[in-house]
Amino acid sequence: MVTGWFAGEEDNFRLLGTRCSACASVFFPREDGFCRNPGCSGGDLDEVPLSPRGRVWSYTDSRYRPPAPYVSDPELPWQTYALIAVELAAERMVVLGQAAPGVGVADLEVGMEVEVVPGVLDEDAGTTWTTWYWRPVGVGA
Repeated sequence: MVTGWFAGEEDNFRLLGTRCSACASVFFPREDGFCRNPGCSGGDLDEVPLSPRGRVWSYTDSRYRPPAPYVSDPELPWQTYALIAVELAAERMVVLGQAAPGVGVADLEVGMEVEVVPGVLDEDAGTTWTTWYWRPVGVGA
């Protein structure tokens, strides 16, 4: 995935955003150049870990193979997966991500609590590409 968007492992895994020192707006994906709040004259942007838990705001499943730059092997059959929009109340934002493997739309409800967990997007002989997943709280890895 993208360097600097998350850090840590297991219980310490967090998505990383930035917060404006002038207006306290939080951004994800992170913003390193300027405050995107149109009502702010700007301030320093400090890296902040985002809340590890949020509530399902919306969800759907993927029924088609996304175009590039999405990484997938066109020779393999397409496997659907659930996408979850998660509201992080403290940050006042919604963050989109895939559901953890094994979690489908039948397992989700609007308003249910989910947590961010690390995962593997793809790997080959020399590289593992990591990402984040959303998993309902109380569901094992």
